[in-house]
Amino acid sequence: MGTVRSEDGTTIAYDVWGDGEPLIIIDGATAHRAVNPLNAEVAKLLADDFRVYAYDRRGRGDSTDTKPYAVEREIEDVAALIADAGAPATVFAYSSGAILALDVAAAGLPINRLALFEPPFVVDDSRPPLPADYVERLDAAVAAGRPGDAVELFMSAAVGLPSEVIEGIRQSPMWGPVEAVAHTIAYDGRIVGTTMSGAPLPRDRWAAIDVPVLVMHGDGTWPFLITAAQALADLLPTATLWPVPGEQHSVASDVLAPVLREFAQVRAGS
Repeated sequence: MGTVRSEDGTTIAYDVWGDGEPLIIIDGATAHRAVNPLNAEVAKLLADDFRVYAYDRRGRGDSTDTKPYAVEREIEDVAALIADAGAPATVFAYSSGAILALDVAAAGLPINRLALFEPPFVVDDSRPPLPADYVERLDAAVAAGRPGDAVELFMSAAVGLPSEVIEGIRQSPMWGPVEAVAHTIAYDGRIVGTTMSGAPLPRDRWAAIDVPVLVMHGDGTWPFLITAAQALADLLPTATLWPVPGEQHSVASDVLAPVLREFAQVRAGS
């Protein structure tokens, strides 16, 4: 394990594989190295061509946290990783982490391409939007010492799971690790912003992005995520839409790694 220090003093922990072109992987909500083996699997498959960083976002795993939270602090975390890895870097991100990655690119960090898997936008009425007070309710639950309530709100309102499924998860070994990072769910809520409100994507938020963007979705995923990927690909002039056969909101490492490799090679002109 290595660490870098972000601009506000937060320690960001990471694992790294390979010695090639830098590639930074950004997790979605609640995920980190101890609970998500996919990043390590992908990194090992790409280590011959890339220097792959899988890191714990602030407040999770072995990374520390510094209050108050702001999305800009997470952008600075990625900047510290890129400085350590060497610029420019490729950034790949999942789910709500993909929205953070878009903000990273729009902020002008030294990246040369961006690959995203299923940003969880809600841009129409195909599913309920996030409640307008979603972030406030998450913060209130954590402040009151009820992290499990924050997790339940996330799983119901954001993920869309029915109550009986959530109750099953609550009784499973998965619940404890998710509850341990419940305070960070509101971080992703702030990153998501209005993009899960049922309205069209904001045209100005990522207007500065001028690098190639690969927008992926599984062809067996929830329909609203397919619509979300299509909406983003339509919004960004440099984007390419790539349906991934046989995948859902999770994706196998041996499916994902070749797609990332091909994207890098095509966009490098090789």
